[in-house]
Amino acid sequence: MKSTFSIAIHGGAGTIQQKDMTPEKQQKLEKTLKLSIEAGIDVLKDGGTAIDATSAAVMIMEDSELFNAGKGAVFNTDGFVEMDAAIMCGKTRQAGAVTCVRNIKNPILLSKEILLYSEHILLDNQGAEAFAREKGISFENDDYFYTQHRYDQLQAAKQQKIVQLDHSKSNDGIFGTVGAVALDQYGNIAAATSTGGMTNQTAGRVGDTPMIGSGTYANNKTCAVSCTGTGESFIRAVAAYDVSALMEYGGRSLKEAGNIVILEKLLEVGGRGGLIAVDNTGNITQPFNSEGMYRAFYKSGESIHIEMYKS
Repeated sequence: MKSTFSIAIHGGAGTIQQKDMTPEKQQKLEKTLKLSIEAGIDVLKDGGTAIDATSAAVMIMEDSELFNAGKGAVFNTDGFVEMDAAIMCGKTRQAGAVTCVRNIKNPILLSKEILLYSEHILLDNQGAEAFAREKGISFENDDYFYTQHRYDQLQAAKQQKIVQLDHSKSNDGIFGTVGAVALDQYGNIAAATSTGGMTNQTAGRVGDTPMIGSGTYANNKTCAVSCTGTGESFIRAVAAYDVSALMEYGGRSLKEAGNIVILEKLLEVGGRGGLIAVDNTGNITQPFNSEGMYRAFYKSGESIHIEMYKS
């Protein structure tokens, strides 16, 4: 077992400008990002796995109203919260994912149960919820997921007849899809992602998050990746896997591969957003082509870095 490890998290990419951020909002966001990454760090410090670390970090953000995942998830056009999540192990390349689930408190924990105990990878809606009951995953009623802010966003989107990315300017740029990637002390990597999708999206819409290779991917040969942004574009670009492929078959470094996917290939299909990634030696990259991305990273022996805007 090595003594080194790395972890990175994100809380969404989009229209994030410092001039629009109040000190109170920034303090709340930074506090939650810090709590999230510290949850992952604690797991890794104690010799825990990358799977456990990424799920622990994501769960903190799912429990916060500040992000578009779990408790803070956005409403679909029918006025309900439908959530997607996925987690993948780089050592075995096993994965677990859920889509269009309702009332699951922590979709990332359900995804983890699927990875560990199901013959399948992706479960949707009623099948996923039945599996959750079988495994004792916590449910919450609709009131738990209701916030006035999210309701107001839905009404505004309906009035404008649009489907809206959570981190667009009209949504204050303070929320977003969440994710984590980590390298543990055993040399294994993992990626986890969770989201509520897009405000006013059609019921049953599936984004990139639960699609292994599009929004979430991990392979010990190369890297672990978690994406955030315009989901349809990440699907078309097969973005998460493309980072790995550029490294494995193209000989690119983690940073080079991430930049090619986000700053070139994603833009070619009209995509906006970013990703976080860690390679099998602990290097971290966090490229984005939007105005900002909520993010934090930590490497053993160093300090926690929390960033929101372009450097």
